[in-house]
Amino acid sequence: MRAAAVSRGHSGSPVRALARLLAWAVQAALLLAIVACALMCLAGWQMYREAAAAKSLEERVEAVRLREGYTTIDQLPEFYLDAVVAAEDHRFWSHSGVDVLATARAAWNDLKSWSLREGGSTITQQLAKNLCFTQEKRFTRKIAEVFAALRLERMYSKEELLELYVNSIYFGEGCWCVGDACRTYFGKEPAEMTEGECALLAGIPNAPSVYNPSASPELARQRLGQVVRQMIRRGMLTEEDGQALIKEAPALS
Repeated sequence: MRAAAVSRGHSGSPVRALARLLAWAVQAALLLAIVACALMCLAGWQMYREAAAAKSLEERVEAVRLREGYTTIDQLPEFYLDAVVAAEDHRFWSHSGVDVLATARAAWNDLKSWSLREGGSTITQQLAKNLCFTQEKRFTRKIAEVFAALRLERMYSKEELLELYVNSIYFGEGCWCVGDACRTYFGKEPAEMTEGECALLAGIPNAPSVYNPSASPELARQRLGQVVRQMIRRGMLTEEDGQALIKEAPALS
């Protein structure tokens, strides 16, 4: 009996050693991950501070407001603003600059593909990127834009942020604000847009070279349908009204 017990003890030792080794490996990997995240956050903070030192957020915002063709939020149809929020950031009115759920989902998908295909960026983060940083896809820049977005949310109202956003994004065909895009594609002022034109314009910034109606009328229509379906999903439109809007899409050459 004693010999059998000793034998069992010896036969279990390699298993226990392997278990300990695996536990140490997991702990080391977690520690390395924490250190890497901390260093990346520090680098992102430094990038944000350098951008702020070069030119303050207030100065950058003022530069956008002084652009020719700037359109204030009261000159934009409510339907267009709803379409933008539905298409880009449906929790815009409730988050504080960062959508944790969207970011976590995007991070998981990016890790699986080992890329930065999905950003999970909010409207405020996209505004921060347009104001302060390049369009280069880097983890450090993503972290820097988070710091800038949180700062913007403390400085400006949601209405101001949405107004700045639609006046600082690219719509294709050399249009860098909603007013220029509306005049270029529809030959009218933003306040005169139909609901179909609002939905079409809201969908362009996702991929301006693909979805602008001058480049591809058919893809622009498809994107309009996606925006309308998002509005239905978010309770901004009824199914009936949404389907009617898709059928009555603006005529595109």
